[in-house]
Amino acid sequence: MKINNIELFKVPPRWLFLKMTTDDGLTGWGEPVIEGRADTVKACVEELKYYLIGRDPQKIEDIWQVLYRGGFYRGGPVMMSAISGIDQALWDIKGKFYHTPIYNLMGGKCRDNIQVYSWIGGDRPKDVAVQAVEKKKQGFSAIKMNATEEMHYIDSYKKIDLVLQRVGAIRDAAGQYFGIGVDFHGRVHKPMAKILAKELEVFHLMFIEEPVLTENIEALKEITKHSNIPIATGERMFSRWDYKNLLNAGYVDIIQPDLSHAGGITECKKIASMAEAYDVALAPHCPLGPIALSACLQVDATCANAVIQEQSLGIHYNQGSDVLDYLQEKSVFKYKDGVVELPVSPGLGIEINEDKVREMSFVPFDWKNPVWRNPDGTVAEW
Repeated sequence: MKINNIELFKVPPRWLFLKMTTDDGLTGWGEPVIEGRADTVKACVEELKYYLIGRDPQKIEDIWQVLYRGGFYRGGPVMMSAISGIDQALWDIKGKFYHTPIYNLMGGKCRDNIQVYSWIGGDRPKDVAVQAVEKKKQGFSAIKMNATEEMHYIDSYKKIDLVLQRVGAIRDAAGQYFGIGVDFHGRVHKPMAKILAKELEVFHLMFIEEPVLTENIEALKEITKHSNIPIATGERMFSRWDYKNLLNAGYVDIIQPDLSHAGGITECKKIASMAEAYDVALAPHCPLGPIALSACLQVDATCANAVIQEQSLGIHYNQGSDVLDYLQEKSVFKYKDGVVELPVSPGLGIEINEDKVREMSFVPFDWKNPVWRNPDGTVAEW
């Protein structure tokens, strides 16, 4: 069996899908993308075809090593996202070849389902209490929201108070034990992050996410002095070598590798096992499409330290196209009682509606994240 073709489809709202085929007719799907840089990742995958066409797709580890190490310069979001989508497709083919879900090829599942959460509030959080109650009625047991709008290194306590009002409103409306994750999104710098983390402690949050950017992980030491809320981070880290430094620092409680950014199934399984050795939980980042989500569930299935899974159904980025729109069988991601069951079909466990993918690949779009500025004109983190 040999890889004989790779096709790429840029589809709305902001995704890039990869279809890999073999000479005996098997197909595998992947999702290699950086949100807002889909064309850049697409070009990278096109270059990597040189290492793939004619190769045996079952040699996943060797292919991964060639793609990572064979170009001399390595790592970074573009290269690792390209590798991620390729890796997902390789595993999809392997699962289909053996007529079994991918997790059965990685030691088998250690769970039957996993808790999921839903996004509320958008980039600039509003009406979050109403939205949280709606999600609870839909069967979710947890939500995540952005904490703040733009925030300067030193900023007004008014912004702190507004965050507390929003989170307090959710706690009052949704109940004492409803899960709340608050994403700082790297928007908050250390001086204000310390204050915000301390003030939020009273609400018994599931976690605070990216309280500071991952390039400032030394600041987590300061934040843990002021708050006992579990700290989650890692969506902007791209390999086990990035996570090595984070885990050695000892200030993170939940890691959030993205299976479309951090080397795919192969690498993220290794990252998850590293975290387990440090008594750190796993909650994969996934505000993306159905292929990325299914890849996450395959890894979650095999990891005892996986605690909750992000998913993007109904997220504010998905206007016009959503996760289920590209699937033949839409019930595969059925959320009930706050959890999702594991896929049971071979490979990734989903069947992509290829006609829909091809149709939507001709729809012009060019999603970019906003560029924010502080009142003084300086660029703010989005």
